[in-house]
Amino acid sequence: MILNKSLRQKIKNGQQVTGVLIRIPNEELVEIAACSGFDFILIDGEHGANDAVALRQHIASAAIFGVETLVRVGAGDQSSVLRATDAGAAGIVIPHVDSAEEAEQAVQWSKYRPTGNRGFALYSRAASYGKISAAEHIRQTAESMLLFVMLESPTAASRSAEILGVNGVDGFMIGTSDLGASTEPSDPSVSESVQTIHNNGLSTDALRMDIVNNFEQAKNSRENGANVVVYNTTAVLMDLFNKLK
Repeated sequence: MILNKSLRQKIKNGQQVTGVLIRIPNEELVEIAACSGFDFILIDGEHGANDAVALRQHIASAAIFGVETLVRVGAGDQSSVLRATDAGAAGIVIPHVDSAEEAEQAVQWSKYRPTGNRGFALYSRAASYGKISAAEHIRQTAESMLLFVMLESPTAASRSAEILGVNGVDGFMIGTSDLGASTEPSDPSVSESVQTIHNNGLSTDALRMDIVNNFEQAKNSRENGANVVVYNTTAVLMDLFNKLK
């Protein structure tokens, strides 16, 4: 299930792309976001509902409007990676990656050989249920599949050059909430860790994805180097509801 121009191709061609992070398990919300013109939907299977049936419905709902889907899975959850990729997800986000070894494991789960060692299934939605050949499915997947790792601890920040240098890792997202929770959000070490990761992202040519709560944050992220911006739908809705009172 490869759309005409993959999200990965858009980003690699230098386009700035915008998506929405959805934690609420509701396919109509996915459809509304998709038909609103966003480039992708990020489904949160870590903090949101982690249901295989709902996940398939959400991916299909976005695809109806020609929008691709990324899925954030639970840490160390190989089976969720396989379910998401077989269902047609265009990319995977792996949380709590603290070492190059864990990044390499994420690559093994997410990418087909020779880059990784993902389990192969031709009769899946991702492979158009066998309508295309195995070789064509592998080729399309190699051209379209994205892998983002989440760096969420001081340890991950200090090892970010090695993590982001792993072959098959396309980009990163900083888990600022977890990073701040390890000390205090206002601790100078948090901003230092963020800057270290950003610098190593630039040196390794890794894609940077930022989660934002509003347009001003999105603008600031883009001006400071983010290739991919994703709106936190829950925060956006809460802000809107508060303004309506």
